Amino acid sequence: MTFFLETLIGGLLAGTMYSLVAIGFVLIYKASGVFNFAQGAMLLFAALTFVSLHEQGVPFVVAILLTLLVMTALALVIERTVLRPLTNRSQITLFMATLGLSFILEGLAQGLMGAQVRALDLGIDDVPLFFGEIMVSQFDLIAAATAGVLVAVLALLFNKTRIGISLRAVADDTRAALSVGIDLQRIWQIVWAVAGAVGLVAGLLWGARQGVQFSLSLVVLKALPVLIIGGFTSIGGAIVGGLIVGAAENLAEAYIGPWIGGGITPWFAYALALVFLYIRPAGLFGERTIERV
Repeated sequence: MTFFLETLIGGLLAGTMYSLVAIGFVLIYKASGVFNFAQGAMLLFAALTFVSLHEQGVPFVVAILLTLLVMTALALVIERTVLRPLTNRSQITLFMATLGLSFILEGLAQGLMGAQVRALDLGIDDVPLFFGEIMVSQFDLIAAATAGVLVAVLALLFNKTRIGISLRAVADDTRAALSVGIDLQRIWQIVWAVAGAVGLVAGLLWGARQGVQFSLSLVVLKALPVLIIGGFTSIGGAIVGGLIVGAAENLAEAYIGPWIGGGITPWFAYALALVFLYIRPAGLFGERTIERV
């Protein structure tokens, strides 16, 4: 029983790391209907920017603040030069634009900050903590707490402020929001800026976990099953989807892996997402689309 609980808790905590990436997708998709494939590249850009500043002797807190400013500016430039000119274009056009943007950001990061692997030390030791007989990673606990704080802040922003009310209005009905005077472009700018900040948090945690390298942008691929399971329009769904994926991966690797020779983790989340596409295409918390014909 102890092994089962350790495996389950470890998977749940690891799932919060997936959720941090998925939240960035949800924010932009909910506000503009754009699936931002460049979110992984933004995550990489944030981690590289922070490491480069810190290596130049910039203090830790100052480096984080400067990186946040850089990510906010980057997000605003992307909204102005990519999203706004392509307003009312097809979904596939917008997706291809963000796909191309991801390669541009990776190339820009490599040209400005180099391609070598960097170590990122956040001062969080990845040591085991024991709760009775159950062992839990300290790094995973802090990452989970960070995800919880981030979700709480976003919930307050989108549920208790005028900006959040405007965002929900835009998400529900763009034309109706425009008719009552909501500035759609301003809302998009705010959402992209917040997504850049979320990318910074996710980039720092993922960079500390596996090093700052260009494969870091590929964590975007693990966010896809999280979004399919949780739903593309729900921040809470991104969290729940991440927990399900993390727990299912760990349990499958521990209990099914020995029977088939291991190697379940790279593909099991996608198999699980495929099952959800059959039984609940909109995800657990997603909004079902109804089209009149």
